[in-house]
Amino acid sequence: MNRVLLNNVDHHAMKVAILSGAAFGDCANQLPVFPSEFQELQREFAIVFRRNDDGIDAYVLLGLDRDENLFLGEHGWTSRYVPAIQRRGPFSIALARPDPGGAPANTDLMIHVDLDDPRVGDPDGLPLFLDHGGNAPYLDEAGAVLTVIFEGMQTARAINAELEAAGLLKPVTMQIDLDDETQYEVPDLLTVDPQALAELSGDALERLHRSGLLHAATMAACSLGNIPELIARKNRKRAAP
Repeated sequence: MNRVLLNNVDHHAMKVAILSGAAFGDCANQLPVFPSEFQELQREFAIVFRRNDDGIDAYVLLGLDRDENLFLGEHGWTSRYVPAIQRRGPFSIALARPDPGGAPANTDLMIHVDLDDPRVGDPDGLPLFLDHGGNAPYLDEAGAVLTVIFEGMQTARAINAELEAAGLLKPVTMQIDLDDETQYEVPDLLTVDPQALAELSGDALERLHRSGLLHAATMAACSLGNIPELIARKNRKRAAP
């Protein structure tokens, strides 16, 4: 990995290809996601939660077997929305380091690019900068995706902890039956309990509504209706020659 600060002088002619696949981390049966994505995600994916050492994180279910992404086809993702963690491509984000002389650090988010990523420098890729030096549309989009990730990493665990404190997350072991002989078990999950969501009232309901967390919880609960589509994709894969 060779991350450098992106700028329109050294990298004015750089192009980056939009590619996906195992080499770029797309072949995973679960990917981490952030609450600001829930509205888009719930249209296609099941959103679940897991308790990790440092807190509770949200994920989307993409497959049932190890390294299986049922939303990844021969020519890329087949879903209308791709989780931000994968849409960022070869880019990452960081804050400026504090000035050694004691001056306040620049708090602007800066974009870094991994020069070792095979998508970087592809002549058939998209430009990052316009001829006159401004950002090309692809770089603006990458910046927006990185902001989703950065802000999500600052706030997601606190949001998920609030959902648990409100009694909305319940532990489940998901049982998925493909047919009479083929079953999958996905253990150690937390999901938003629709009944607990419907029974919210009083101060708890008002607090979640005012903070916007009620919307996030509702989106996560609705997303579980996508499990039949996940099963259908798995069965189509099994039936393919």
